[in-house]
Formats: sequence, C-alpha cells, structure tokens
Amino acid sequence: MKFLSSLDSADRKLLLWSVGIALVLAVAIGFLTPSSNNNDNPLPSTYLSGQHGARAAYETLLRASYPIERWERPLSELAAQAGPQTVVIFAQPFTREASDIKAVRQILERGGRVLATGQAGGYILPGEQSAPPEDFTFAACQLEPEGLEPLSNTGEVWMVPGATWQVGNPAHRVDYSCAGQPTVVEYNWGKGHVVWWAWSTPLENGSLARGNNLDLLLNSLGPRDGHHFYWDESLHGEIRSTFSYATGPSLTLLWTGMIGLGILIVFSFSRRSGPVRELPLPARATPIEFLEALGSLYRNAGAASTAVAIALERFRRQSLRLCGLRGAPIKAGDLAAIIRRRFGSLDESLEADLAACEEAAWGDTVMPREALKLIVRLHHHMENLKDAAKPRGAKQFQQT
Repeated sequence: MKFLSSLDSADRKLLLWSVGIALVLAVAIGFLTPSSNNNDNPLPSTYLSGQHGARAAYETLLRASYPIERWERPLSELAAQAGPQTVVIFAQPFTREASDIKAVRQILERGGRVLATGQAGGYILPGEQSAPPEDFTFAACQLEPEGLEPLSNTGEVWMVPGATWQVGNPAHRVDYSCAGQPTVVEYNWGKGHVVWWAWSTPLENGSLARGNNLDLLLNSLGPRDGHHFYWDESLHGEIRSTFSYATGPSLTLLWTGMIGLGILIVFSFSRRSGPVRELPLPARATPIEFLEALGSLYRNAGAASTAVAIALERFRRQSLRLCGLRGAPIKAGDLAAIIRRRFGSLDESLEADLAACEEAAWGDTVMPREALKLIVRLHHHMENLKDAAKPRGAKQFQQT
C-alpha cells in the first residue's frame, strides 16, 4: 500500500517535496541561528543561564521568599507606582533616554532603593559620577573593604571592575575598592538610597557562589520584609508591551509559515492546465431583440405571407381545440362555420378575416402592413373565443 494512496501521484510528490524542504529548513535554522544563552553573551539577564547571566541570582532570591519580579514594561510605569517599599535592580542597563533617567530619579525621590552596576548603570543615577577605569584589567579582583558601613563588612568579594567612580562628593561613601579605585559606592539621594557596583560580576551565574558575592547582593538590596523587589529587564534592549507577546519565535514561525503557504499556493495553481472555473454562458438576447431580428428576417426575405400562414395555422389549432375538435387541416369557410355553431356571439367580420388570411397565406403579393393588420385581427378573434369559452361564473367573477 502506497503512502497517501488517495492522492494523485503528482500531488503526492509535491507533498513529499514540501515536507522535505520544511525539515531541511528547520534543521538549518536550528544549527545556524546563534544562541544568545551562551558564555559569550555578557548581558546579566535573568533569562540567561550562561556564565554572565543572572538567572541563578534571580531564582535564588525567589527560593529565599523574596517578593521579586521581572520588570519588562516601560520604566515610567514603575516610577509612577514606586514608594519606600520599592527596590529596583539595574544590572548593566543600556539606555541614554532622558525619560528613563527621570524615572530612576522619581523612584529615589519617592523613597525607593536602587542597585545599579557598570558604567552605564552610573549614567542613569543622579550625579552621573561613573567613568571608565583608569587601569584596564580583565582579571578578577578581590575587593578591599573601605570604611565602617554595614555594606563594607560583607566579607570576601570578587569582581572584574569595568568602571570606576569619581570621588569628590562627601555624601558618596566608598564601601569597596580595587587597586585604589572605587568599585562599590552608596549614597542617599532625596528620600531614597543608591548602591552602585563597578560591574555586575558578583551577581552573575559564574561568580555568585564565589566568596561572599551573594551576601554583597543581599546586603545591597537591604532588608527583605516590607519591600517589593523588581529586577529590571526593560533596559536590556527590549521593552515589553501588548504587541510583545506576538514577537519572538511565534512571529518567526508565522512569517515562515505564510511564506511556505504562499509557495504551495503558487505550485498548486501553476500545475493547472485549464481554467479553474467554467466560463460564463453568453447572455441571451431579450425578447424585443428577438422579435426585431425575426421581423427584419421576414422583411429582407419578402415573406410576409409566411407570417400570415403561421398565424392562421396557430389560430386554427387553438380554435378547434376550444370547440372540442382535433386540429385537422380545414378551409377558412368551414372553420368559420364550426366556430359559429359553437360560439354564436362573435364578431361579424370573422368569416371575412379568415378568408382574407387564407388568401394572403397562399399569395406572394401581400404587403407587410396588410399582413400585420391581418395577424392583429386574428389575435383579436382568438381573445374573443377564449372569453366565450369561459364558464359564466368565471366571467361574472372577473367583471366584479
């Protein structure tokens, strides 16, 4: 038994080719599409499980019963509902928009707490004191505690500094440093509190369990009770909206499916050798056009007598049927006598009209106008016969 034996051989071959091409494209996309969830991606996102991702830190906070959630909508919406209980984490944010900087300041003005990392994280903070490091180094550094603040007593902390803080404001307190450059800074601004890291290394998947990096994260966030924590993902290049739920793999599959469907439609229609539907029938001529064509035919042929003969033959058949007789050939005089015996009250011109029609039907010199008058007279006599043949009750009902 063949595969899909109900299909035509050409349709079966087309289906198999389409399935094969779809499988090849799916395998090619799977191998060639670069994966963003690998160790080469430096973005500390809570969705990434690579070395530099922050999924482990986010899930650790969830398991520790922290009321935390990802924030993927515009930052202005979070600022509108912020308060003293709000704590926001900005891990390597990517923005220079004035609206985002204004939203961060609004969160602090309402008493919120903000943890920002990296040079870009310093740009969104009030004062914008972050700067590139003076000595570039890509090696992990064990931070040196500075001062007597509770945050500086966290313990052993490791970080790969990617920025530094411009010291000069006495309100800014340096908690940790690396090679004399500030790496962890905190200060109060308005009613809120700011904590800045030189990089997000302590909260990344590959460094979270090293030393007291997790403790540094927890101490930077502050107490758990009475606070609600937000891990910002909106400043990682993607802001969620209502349309965002239609993006991603679903939108890619939709586009590829539409393209594949279009190709199948083109192939299916191009295989047809004939029309898809039957051609419409030509429009028939109207009765008036038919009569005009027939009249012109009689006029050109000079056959006015033929028209009278046809009308007389039709009158003979119908009148004999009304009299209860068979439509046998009969002369005009005999036909008039039969009609008189059956229907007495008729026009006196019946005999003369029938005789004139019989003479015109066998002659060749009758004029078209005279032939038309005779045909009209026959039609008038036929209408009278039909009225006379009706029952009396039907006549009275029609008169009333």
